[in-house]
Amino acid sequence: MTRLTRLLVVTFIESLATVIVERGIYFYFEHYFGFTGAQNLGAGLGFGLMYIAGALLSQRACGRVGEKRILIWTLWGQLASHALMVLWVIWPTPYAVAGAMVASGFFYGMKWPVMESYVSAGLTPIAVARAVGKFNISWAASVPTALLLSGPMIELTPYALFVLPIGFNLISLWMIRPLEPHPVHLPEDHPGRLPAETMERYRAQLVSARWTMLSSYSLLFLLAPLMPQIFRGLGYTPAVATALAALLDVVRLTVFITFERYQGWHGRAWYLVMCVFGLAIGFVMILPGANVVVVIAGEVIFGLAAGVTYYAALYYAMVVKNASVDAGGAHEGLIGAGFALGPIVGLVGMGIGGTIGATAGVLLSAAPLVVVCSIAGLWPLARVRREMEAPQVEDASG
Repeated sequence: MTRLTRLLVVTFIESLATVIVERGIYFYFEHYFGFTGAQNLGAGLGFGLMYIAGALLSQRACGRVGEKRILIWTLWGQLASHALMVLWVIWPTPYAVAGAMVASGFFYGMKWPVMESYVSAGLTPIAVARAVGKFNISWAASVPTALLLSGPMIELTPYALFVLPIGFNLISLWMIRPLEPHPVHLPEDHPGRLPAETMERYRAQLVSARWTMLSSYSLLFLLAPLMPQIFRGLGYTPAVATALAALLDVVRLTVFITFERYQGWHGRAWYLVMCVFGLAIGFVMILPGANVVVVIAGEVIFGLAAGVTYYAALYYAMVVKNASVDAGGAHEGLIGAGFALGPIVGLVGMGIGGTIGATAGVLLSAAPLVVVCSIAGLWPLARVRREMEAPQVEDASG
C-alpha cells in the first residue's frame, strides 16, 4: 500500500467516525432524548467552539511535539470521547453524552489540519490539485455513508452509534504507524512553484473561497441540527430522514470527483461568484421544509455550491501556504467557526421568532451572516479584476 493510499484510507475511516457523531448524533438526540431544535443547536455550538480551539492550536502543537505524535494523540482523544458516550448511554445521561460529543470537537479540529498537511506536503501545485481531490473524495464519500448507517443504527440500539467509531479509531491508529514523524514540504524556490502574478491571484481567490466556505459551513450546521425536525415534519422516520439528508453530501461528493479530474477551474473567479448565490438559494429552499421536492432541490443547489467553495478553499490554501499545518489549521478553524456560527444564528432566530414564527426568525437572523460573507467573498475577486484591467502607467522620468 502506497503512502498516499494509506492516508486516503485513514481519511475515509476517520471521516466515517467523525460524521457518525458530528451529524448523526442530532438524530440520536431527537429520537432518544427528545431534544428540541434549540437543544440540538446548543450542542452544535459547543462542538463548534471546541473544534475551533483544536484547529487553531494544531500548528503550535505540531511545532512542539511533531505532526505524527499529534495525530496519534488526537485519535486516542477521539476514542476516549466515543467511549464516554457509550458509558453514559448505558446510564442514560443526555447532557453527559452531549458533553462528550462537544469535547470530541477539539480532537476532530486538531486532527484534520495534520492529515491535510501529510496529504499535500512536498507536491507541486498540479500534484496538490490531484492529492487534494483524492483527499476530498475520500472524506466526502464517507459522509453520506455515515448518515445512511446512522439511521438504522439509531433505531436498532442506543449503543451502536458510538461503538462503531471506536473500532474505526483503532484501525486508524494501526494504519498510521509507518508515517514519517514530519511531512516534507516543497522548497520555496522549487521550479514547480507558481509565478508571483498567479500566486497573487490565488491569494485573492483563497480569501474569497474562505469567506464563502464560512458561509456554507455556518448554514450547513444551522441546518444539520434542524434536519431531524424538518424531515419529521414531512413524515419520515430517522432511517429515511438520514438518507434524505445525505443527498446534499452526495452532491458535494460529485463536485469533488468532477474537480479532481477537471482542473480548468483553477484561477477562475466565476465559480466562486456562483457559490455565493447558490448557498443562499439552497438554504432558503431547505429550511422551511415546505415539501420534500423543494427540500431535495435545495439540497442539490446547496451541495453544488458547498462542494465548489470547499475544494477551492483547501486547494488555494495548500498551494499558497505550501501545504503547512498552519494552512490546514486556518481552513479547519473556519469550518469550526461555521460549526459555531450556525447554531448561534439558529438560536438567535428562534429567540426572535416568537412573534413572526421560528422559520422566519431563523431566516431573518441568517441574513446578516449571508450578506457579510457574500460581500467579503466577492470583494477580493473584484479588487484583483480591477488591478488586472487597470492600464499600466509607464515611468516617464527617464
